[in-house]
Amino acid sequence: MARIWPIGGGKGGTGKSFLAGNLGVLLARNGFKTLLIDADLGAPNLHTIIGLSYPAKGLSDFIHKRVETLQETVLQTPIPNLFLISGARNRLDASNLAYEQKMKMLRAILRLSYDYILLDLGAGTSFNTIDFFTLVDSGIFVCCPEFTSVENLYRLIHSVCLRKIRQILKVQHFQELAEKAEARNQDATINRPGYFLDTLKEIDPEKGEIIERTLQAFQFRLVINQLRKQDHPEIGRLVCKLVAKHLRLNLQWIGNVGYDDLVHGGFFAREPFVEKYPFSRAAMDLKAITKDILGMSHEHKRVANSTHMNTDAVSGSVSL
Repeated sequence: MARIWPIGGGKGGTGKSFLAGNLGVLLARNGFKTLLIDADLGAPNLHTIIGLSYPAKGLSDFIHKRVETLQETVLQTPIPNLFLISGARNRLDASNLAYEQKMKMLRAILRLSYDYILLDLGAGTSFNTIDFFTLVDSGIFVCCPEFTSVENLYRLIHSVCLRKIRQILKVQHFQELAEKAEARNQDATINRPGYFLDTLKEIDPEKGEIIERTLQAFQFRLVINQLRKQDHPEIGRLVCKLVAKHLRLNLQWIGNVGYDDLVHGGFFAREPFVEKYPFSRAAMDLKAITKDILGMSHEHKRVANSTHMNTDAVSGSVSL
């Protein structure tokens, strides 16, 4: 089964497409069959990041039923093992997908057969972006070291958290529990998920435990992009502590990508940045982050296999 990594940020300009494209290149160069999906439905540009000309087909061909399967929209890139589903041919209203269209696309992504699937998502807190993060238990958030970028990222993660809680409790039950929680503790509002969860565990311990386990299962990662010399080198760690305290989510900082003047020039080269400038500061940072992602994926696979083995053993003992 593919490891699916949605990649998003709280505002535009954080470098999420740059990160997604170059991580895809590095994963492919490490021998992994990697698919990039440009799911930034309103402003797609991932094909430009990896040096492709305007694509002949894309995501909209599947959404609007011009092809039967999502696999038919996949493009081969010049880089071995790297494939792309472009969003460049999307209509102007593509950012406002109908619910049925979105669910069709989400189900189709889960059926694709690759080692890694990286989803370049739109910036902000639209339902399209949030639902991709709740599709799987993993994701990479990107932000810059400025306060405004961190603030917008927090809003995005908060929205993902709240969306997941709503999905678990269902809309009507969620509203009832939210009112009960706030009546018991005025701080336990939906805008403060940490307090809400603590109070919910008092009101309905079973539901509270389910939500807590679900939120803890998320494997969210954080990358700080465009870090300058004057910026605090461990701002990512501080953001993770903030998220853990107020949202009760495990967010792991996996590295910084330093500010590099070569990045701006690289956009005009029509070649992936890590291929054009492999020994630049930003490229070396991206390579380190890729190693972390590969290490985390292998550990996840090991734990999953161990769980399956334990399950099999239990089943065997029961059948005896």
